[in-house]
Amino acid sequence: MKHTEQEMILLKEEVNRMWQLVLSQLEKARQAFLTNDTDLAREVISREKRVDVCELKIESDCENYIALYSPVAIDLRLTLSLMKICSTLERIGDFAAGIAMHVLDEDCQGIPTSLIEKLEMEQMFTVLQGMLSDCYVALESENTQIAGRIFSRDKEVNAIYHAAPKVLAQFLTEHPEHIYCGLKLLLLIRKLERIGDHCGNIVEEIVFYVDAKVLKHNKSKAD
Repeated sequence: MKHTEQEMILLKEEVNRMWQLVLSQLEKARQAFLTNDTDLAREVISREKRVDVCELKIESDCENYIALYSPVAIDLRLTLSLMKICSTLERIGDFAAGIAMHVLDEDCQGIPTSLIEKLEMEQMFTVLQGMLSDCYVALESENTQIAGRIFSRDKEVNAIYHAAPKVLAQFLTEHPEHIYCGLKLLLLIRKLERIGDHCGNIVEEIVFYVDAKVLKHNKSKAD
């Protein structure tokens, strides 16, 4: 095995570890939110620094790989894609920490479970976790056919997000004492919607690496 191949394997392993960490962060943020588990929320926040460290390490290693080996064609595309993917994973990690911080907001402890159900927030979490897992499978298997499925699931996330203001407006009309928490929930749902967008960005990088196609700004990419 060539030294360049060994280095690329190590890079992929680093990205894998970061990916699993971010998936874990998102799952724990989900659990903390749905069960109002403040201890778990604090754990998510404290582990956010690990995500940041992973991003900086991978970015540095990718830059060194390019400087040392001057990769071309698919090897260069992979290296550039890994850099962008780890940056996107870091943003998703930030959103997971933001969800955890919401759990610690003492002014938002009395939101009825029925509202969370009407907003379909648990479903949002489920879809997003599936999207992020599928992105990882697509990268590992170099299977860009999964891309269409991921973009379709992002539409489901967007539909829930766009329905949220009406649901919240009706609830807050009947329960004006929850106006602060209602607005905070809307911001939280926006964070979840952005995670879906970031999963789409990851898919674009995978397609660029595998197929040498640029999907960014391509309105037909979900077809």
